[in-house]
Amino acid sequence: MQPTGSDASGSMIVLDRVRKQYADGTVAVNELSLDVAAGQIAVLVGPSGCGKTTTMRMINRLVEPSSGRIYLDGDDIGTVDRVQLRRRIGYVIQQVGLFPHQTVADNIATVPQLLGWDKKRTRSRVSELLDLVGLEADRHAKRYPHELSGGQRQRVGVARALAADPPVLLMDEPFGAVDPIARDRLQAEFLRLQEQVRKTVVFVTHDMDEAIRLGDRVAVLRQGGVLEQYDDPAVLLTSPATDFVAEFVGARRTLRRLSVISVASADLHNWATVDVDEMAAGAFAGAGGDWRVVVDSGRPIGVISRTDANDEVSVRERMQRLSPVSADASLEFALAALLSTGVPGLPVIKDSRYVGVATSESIVQAARGAENSTAREP
Repeated sequence: MQPTGSDASGSMIVLDRVRKQYADGTVAVNELSLDVAAGQIAVLVGPSGCGKTTTMRMINRLVEPSSGRIYLDGDDIGTVDRVQLRRRIGYVIQQVGLFPHQTVADNIATVPQLLGWDKKRTRSRVSELLDLVGLEADRHAKRYPHELSGGQRQRVGVARALAADPPVLLMDEPFGAVDPIARDRLQAEFLRLQEQVRKTVVFVTHDMDEAIRLGDRVAVLRQGGVLEQYDDPAVLLTSPATDFVAEFVGARRTLRRLSVISVASADLHNWATVDVDEMAAGAFAGAGGDWRVVVDSGRPIGVISRTDANDEVSVRERMQRLSPVSADASLEFALAALLSTGVPGLPVIKDSRYVGVATSESIVQAARGAENSTAREP
């Protein structure tokens, strides 16, 4: 997911050969080097004990590295006052950690109050953030955490982390404690939110599907905090760097790949078009094929089959109306839409212009083509 809109408001994070070894000799993170560009989401994923949370906690100095350096916009965080550093970083955890005896508004206002904001500015910021995370201020500001659902508490946790507008957001399995339906909605809301605020996000999860959906880049770690691969999700799925990555991504790699490859990569079929106001009987005159794309002022609005075009009525009366799919949409989205229609192909548009038809065959071929390709981005 690449952020869109205005320039990123996040900060660049660089980890340079960071290592964390405890007194008993246990190595939690081993010589980890990676960078997170401003405004991007980097997801750390791997099995339990691979150092994901330790890495995150070193970024805000809840854990001090044994060696190596971490830089935030060029500043070595080891030389920065901890309090000043944490004012630049929002933190969201799975358990949320809301203060139970404070209202939603007071929870969100915690950091602004510590920073000495006046009441008017604080109230305005609380209202703005509740709206940003999809909670109505009039309805939720005066409620207490126990009166909220798990998903609502998680939204409040995100709002609190964003209260002082920090450039960096650390998120440690933030959606792991909610049910699957709420989790899916929270992920979608988070992506919508990121398009607006464009923070630099380090996100920890054990769920590969979540990592692929949310990450601009995904870091796969194994036990001992060893980095196996740090890549764009599509590259991770199509070209696993090691056997460990291939095994961790798992047998569902082909299905996951559908979610990170766009329809534009498919070999689209060139179905002929017919105007919605033409007569159905003439829709197939002088051209082969069993299907036509129905257009209205050049934009696809449905399809019509040869068997349905045998009466002296307009195409409009015989067509099957459906929505075209964008060339920028994922193959997964296109396949789901195609299966729900019962037709052999879906019209594809780019900048509102019809560019071809995606079929189940072309979608599968695009996924296989990506799997067989060994090309990697620089």
